[in-house]
Amino acid sequence: MISRYTLPEMGSIWTEQNKVQKWLDVELAALEGLARFGFIPKSVPPQVRKRAAFDLKRIHDIEKIVNHDVIAFLTNLAENVGPVGRYVHFGLTSSDILDTALALQLTEAADLILKELHAFKQALKKQARKHKNTLMVGRSHGIHAEPMTFGLKLALFYEEMSRCERRLKAARENIAYGKISGAVGTFANVDPRVEADVCRRLGLKADPISTQVIQRDRHAEFLSALAILGGCLEQLATEIRLLQKTETREVEEFFGKGQKGSSAMPHKRNPITCERVAGLSRLLRANAHAAIENIALWHERDITHSSVERVIFPDSTILAHYMLVQMRCVIENLLVYPEKMLQDLEITRGMVFSQGLLLKLVEAGKTREDSYALVQRCAMKVWEDSALTLRDVVLSDAEIVKALGAREIEKVFDYNYHVKHVGTLFKRVGL
Repeated sequence: MISRYTLPEMGSIWTEQNKVQKWLDVELAALEGLARFGFIPKSVPPQVRKRAAFDLKRIHDIEKIVNHDVIAFLTNLAENVGPVGRYVHFGLTSSDILDTALALQLTEAADLILKELHAFKQALKKQARKHKNTLMVGRSHGIHAEPMTFGLKLALFYEEMSRCERRLKAARENIAYGKISGAVGTFANVDPRVEADVCRRLGLKADPISTQVIQRDRHAEFLSALAILGGCLEQLATEIRLLQKTETREVEEFFGKGQKGSSAMPHKRNPITCERVAGLSRLLRANAHAAIENIALWHERDITHSSVERVIFPDSTILAHYMLVQMRCVIENLLVYPEKMLQDLEITRGMVFSQGLLLKLVEAGKTREDSYALVQRCAMKVWEDSALTLRDVVLSDAEIVKALGAREIEKVFDYNYHVKHVGTLFKRVGL
């Protein structure tokens, strides 16, 4: 049965409580670094850590007056810490805290998405292996082309998800950077060694050079990777939707007991999850576009990116995770109808073998143009008369029989010829 999205981890990353806690984590790590290199007394960090606390309601009340969220946080923290709090935020600027904390949130989110992506790949692998040799027709332009297997179709999506995984891992590496370089990034009031120490403590790398903010191409790459992941999930969802059409119905989303497909038509079994995923992929693409727009900031910083990021980072990571969970459930519970696949494969009454026949004629010495004309002539007769099969028409064509002979013609109409390299393809994608 298709599960509901009940995983709380991703949502908790983007709560205000966790965000401000990350700010505090960065501030405490900065105090440790400042003390280590002798810029503040070594007694300060343990004193602050012992009393460090914040209250979101109090922060909100202060922010109403100061109209600055980080200052409101620092004011509330100082209220709790006492006089030793004068060392908190020593030599730092707001973006040192905001961007470094954001890197912590984004890497946590990326790790959850990568974990779910791995689980989704395992579901694809299982179904691909199960249907490795399940015959079906391949389609181009929506028209029957040549025989293939359903396992090959799933293997292609498995490899596509592997590329998404590699892309996302690379993007995760490029967002795992913090900065503690002060206003406009010159380290005028904080030593570069402090930055390196802070980032090491937090499991991040120090940005080699920054302005007052970490440059937004890093974040644009991450959201672009999520948008591409969404596009690939949409492609799979669209494929399932097409194969579930009433006229086709070769596969189908699981339809649970008690589930209803339409308020008006009791017979309906709709691919609602795949449709939902296809729709949500549009949001991922839109958010990636917004992230790219955030790259260009004025001089050493402005905050045009800030308001946008409060929406696109939580939304995109939650959506990508949700879409993976839903598509994994679809694949794990997918209803597959091999008999219908074989029935549809035979709808064109042998015309899926036209290329094989063409190549046989070429091998027999005819030009490609003449061979094409001969096969097309037979195929057109089959299109126009539903009582005919391509084999029968070809065997009654004197010119083709003379060129090939009946035995060679019979060899053309063999499904095994088209799937003989399935094993090779599976090995190439690690299945």
